[in-house]
Amino acid sequence: MASKIKVDQIQTADGTGTIALQNQLSGLTSASMPTGSVLQVVSQSSSILETSSTSFADMYSATITPISTSSKILVMVTNHIYVTAWSTNDFRGAFVKVLRGTTSIHEDVGYGESSVFEHDSDRYMTYSTFQLLDSPNTTSATTYKVQGKSRVSDVIVFNNTNYGAGGAITLMEIAG
Repeated sequence: MASKIKVDQIQTADGTGTIALQNQLSGLTSASMPTGSVLQVVSQSSSILETSSTSFADMYSATITPISTSSKILVMVTNHIYVTAWSTNDFRGAFVKVLRGTTSIHEDVGYGESSVFEHDSDRYMTYSTFQLLDSPNTTSATTYKVQGKSRVSDVIVFNNTNYGAGGAITLMEIAG
């Protein structure tokens, strides 16, 4: 049996007023949630990118349609980076970039020092994981794209699940 609490009124802690609760939740919508509330979440898994190019190439994207122009979008990105060749004399590695539409909003500093890579036989692996808070100021569908490139012309594999975990992008709309 379900329980119910029935009261005529609730008094404030200091006794100076009352709190009216009648129908408080009946009109609750995403647009009326308090600042800081998570309004929606969109996530997309990565696809593999194998490149020796020093120019950015698309890896994957996710699209979110904000409910309000004052909303913030928390962008969370994780990538597995696999370097197929390594020379201790070269500074090799990868860069990761995030775009909102065609506008670059974040470029990861790049990974290439042997100290950040886990060595396994003839390959080196690491992760690129970061979060950023964006203010798109729109209620139109907004696409966030993740790109990757090699630091020098050698083979870099992003998000190859044969050699480790893949990657993902998660977008959270936060009420502004």
